[in-house]
Amino acid sequence: MKNPILKDFPHEFYTKHLFIRLPLPGDFEGVYQAIEASKQDLKKWLPFARKDQSLEDVEISVREAHVQFLKREDLRLHVFHRETGDFIGSSGLHRIDWEIPKFEIGYWVDSRQSGKGYMTEAVEGIADFAFRELKANRVEICCDTKNAKSRAIPERLGFSLEGIHYNDSIQIDGEELRDTCVYAKIK
Repeated sequence: MKNPILKDFPHEFYTKHLFIRLPLPGDFEGVYQAIEASKQDLKKWLPFARKDQSLEDVEISVREAHVQFLKREDLRLHVFHRETGDFIGSSGLHRIDWEIPKFEIGYWVDSRQSGKGYMTEAVEGIADFAFRELKANRVEICCDTKNAKSRAIPERLGFSLEGIHYNDSIQIDGEELRDTCVYAKIK
């Protein structure tokens, strides 16, 4: 099956505390509230958090992510608490190369849910999903060397630090060059 749009796999799964699934129209309220509550923490690392977004902007983003998921171009995933249904954060499998197959996991957590281990659990579940359901041969996590909270997740989960790309990006405010850690697990 050469065309990835024909790849059939589950669009949702559970971990011990979490329900993880593709973005669905209507998710915007929880996502919007999480972004608003987390702006101070997120804007240092993620460009989308630096812009003011309306509820409508977030719903458009959710719907675009839904379409990209169905087309197998990008697999954004929304993370919810399994019992309460509360939105925890966003993650997913990005920069997909279906030929290998390989994926990069990206993530952010609602600051109100930070420090509870939820994103570590989500990333572990997503990596397992990639290897089991998508037959991944490689899963990467890339993050800024100065983002200690983000770096802690792949380190906790046994990803190997393969290297650091020096002067790889520009700080979001455009003030200085940044370095990027590249972590990976392989099959």
